[in-house]
Amino acid sequence: MTKERLVVIGNGMAGIRTVEELLLRTPGRYDITVFGAEPHPNYNRIMLSPVLAGEKSFEQIILNDRAWYEANGITLHTGDRIESIDRAAKTVTSVGGKIVPYDKLLLAIGSNPVVLPIPGKDLPGVIGFRDLSDVEAMVAAAKTGTHAVVIGGGLLGLEAANGLARNGMEVTVLHLMGTIMERQLDEAAGWLLQAELEGRGIKIITKAQTEAILGDGKVETVKLADGRELDADLVVMAVGIRPNTALGQLAGLEVNRGIVVDDRMVTSDPDILAVGECVEHRGQTYGLVAPLWDMAKVCADHLAGVANSAYTGTVSATRLKVTGVELYSAGTFGDAGTEDIVFRDGARGVYKRIVLRDNRIVGTVLYGDTKDGPWYFQLLRDAEDIASLRDTLIFGQGARAQAQDPFAAVAALPDTAEICGCNGVNKGTVVAAIRDKGCCSVEDIRTHTKASASCGGCTGLVEKLLACTLGDGYQAQTGPKPMCKCTHLAHDDVRRLIVIDKLKSIPAVMQALEWTTAEGCASCRPALNYYLMCAWPGEYKDDNQSRFINERVHANIQKDGTYSVVPRMWGGLTNAAELRAIADVVERFQIPTVKVTGGQRIDLLGVKKEDLPAVWSDLNKAGMVSGHAYAKGLRTVKTCVGSEWCRFGTQASMSMGVKLEKMTWGTWTPHKFKMAVSGCPRNCAEATIKDFGIVAVDSGFELHVGGNGGLHVRATDLLMKVETEEEVLEVCGAFLQLYREEARYLERTAPWIERVGIDYVRARMEDVEVREALHQRFLYSQKFEQIDPWAERASGAVDNHEFAPLATLVPLAAE
Repeated sequence: MTKERLVVIGNGMAGIRTVEELLLRTPGRYDITVFGAEPHPNYNRIMLSPVLAGEKSFEQIILNDRAWYEANGITLHTGDRIESIDRAAKTVTSVGGKIVPYDKLLLAIGSNPVVLPIPGKDLPGVIGFRDLSDVEAMVAAAKTGTHAVVIGGGLLGLEAANGLARNGMEVTVLHLMGTIMERQLDEAAGWLLQAELEGRGIKIITKAQTEAILGDGKVETVKLADGRELDADLVVMAVGIRPNTALGQLAGLEVNRGIVVDDRMVTSDPDILAVGECVEHRGQTYGLVAPLWDMAKVCADHLAGVANSAYTGTVSATRLKVTGVELYSAGTFGDAGTEDIVFRDGARGVYKRIVLRDNRIVGTVLYGDTKDGPWYFQLLRDAEDIASLRDTLIFGQGARAQAQDPFAAVAALPDTAEICGCNGVNKGTVVAAIRDKGCCSVEDIRTHTKASASCGGCTGLVEKLLACTLGDGYQAQTGPKPMCKCTHLAHDDVRRLIVIDKLKSIPAVMQALEWTTAEGCASCRPALNYYLMCAWPGEYKDDNQSRFINERVHANIQKDGTYSVVPRMWGGLTNAAELRAIADVVERFQIPTVKVTGGQRIDLLGVKKEDLPAVWSDLNKAGMVSGHAYAKGLRTVKTCVGSEWCRFGTQASMSMGVKLEKMTWGTWTPHKFKMAVSGCPRNCAEATIKDFGIVAVDSGFELHVGGNGGLHVRATDLLMKVETEEEVLEVCGAFLQLYREEARYLERTAPWIERVGIDYVRARMEDVEVREALHQRFLYSQKFEQIDPWAERASGAVDNHEFAPLATLVPLAAE
């Protein structure tokens, strides 16, 4: 019987796996011919990273050598790419001139690397990372060059970076997003991975937009959109892949993002099938290996005619092929309607997150301890109800035995087991304090033993010892309440540990302090963002996504979805040019309402979000900057006309207000902060209900703090009296810095002073050395905070996506 002719275009993993599956089902049905564009037999493409790193040779990653093709009667043509398909004649033609007929044709032509459309992309020294020739080019470059830049911090880019570093190059990874491998990892795991790779000498720059590749005849420099330039002898483009559809399009097959196939892997031509990265199935394309295997089995079933199987999609798991890095990711995370179970061990660098929907696993991210990854993945694929495992699920398969007794582990600890590493307190000491000294709360234990009194990391263990020892006699913790549900630590503890442990990013805080959620919540993220900014001026970069909408767009959202814009008017003063600019903006953008505010400024109400950058640009041209009416920071400095104009004025309140506002604008504080300067005791500027108020008297100035004119009116406390304007400025800066460093996020000055006491604040301000140090720290921080956000965003250099209509945003290519 004459065999059917099967031609396979593509000698890669997907095509040859399909052939292997077909040979298992019907070994003699087809006369098989394979065309491969590369000059090599079939090899394991996903193992190119270990080859680049020098951990494997090419021979070790060959899947099917030439003898295998011969043994199975397969005609193999390597180094000869198919350039056309004649569907009517049912033939294929290669670049080398071979014309081969087929009865069935299988397309397994893979994908192409995405090349950024930037100047210099075609310079010698710019390569992708898809095949063995790319690896050989990188190894050769490492022998003659020093600096490598990898564009793309996804799976492939990081593996390339690791391999180049192993070859002795100084490697910088540029990643457009804020988290590396953001498609597979959440922020916490991405931060841990970045810290590990940076510890190996690989520099990683996130939120980095590549503007151009520069060089005279070859790559020399990579230029970023922010103006930075990086030395580069080699540039690796690893920003994603696109299905290779050119051949399918030339043949007239249905093509969207990929070559369209049905559930049997059949294209729009019933005699042409397709598998692998080149296909689009149910609107999805795939770039990982697991889907290729599933497609190959279904395709082989159809070609063999032995089963009516269907491909319905694949849930994939990801592992990073970097020796010494334990990383596992599967499924999805961050979707609405899900909940998290999170475990962190800061000391061991372990992070685990299980994402659940309706008591079923839909995603998992594991870092540092991945041994239970396959178990979680099986539960995910089987959609198994984990309700009975929920309490111990995060601890893995081995924890099920302890499910019956949640205190079994702590009860089994010997008395010599260390409970508090900071203070060297063991279990026996804690238990003795409970039994002999009547301790029945965490606070009691802290008082008598110092356990949990330092970093607080052992608080949970102390609570378990209390519960285990006292039973029903255990009392809930009576100390300060935690910041939020994500941590057992209070605001003050978190602030203190950020400084002590030198934690300089939100993921670093969450990992080191063992947050119980993956990425925090709407309560703790803004607080952490502020605490880090205050602790590390000039080092910490503001995390815009940890701010609420008003602070992200630098305007106040109104009930109809429009925004209000409030330009800064120094000390409540304005001039004809500013007023003319405001009038022009109102007319140009048809702003419906213009109102004078209680803080002596002008509010433009009803601005459309997409118009905000243009409104700011016009106001900037008149010299006006953001009034920060949306900010947890300085709002206004209200003034009366003072001695400049008023016949009762004793001091120049307007000029004093301008000096104060010029010094303090742009600062970020725990909550909004308002000031006022009254030129005489008649107090027309209402200084005694402000956070910091100045009342001029004949002998100088009275300084008042802690006022509030809001829902609960509070008059200020007299802080002190000073004689000169210089002293006013110094005390103001020192008071602001003390408030910034010691108040809790969202705590106004009024409740803060009521909590710590005016005597405490007064003592700090009256100590000249302390006051001067606080003032200098404030001035130092202002070097980094007095940047007008309106000007930055009007230029389009920062966060311009916030103001772009969704339809104009371009999706990233899939990896």
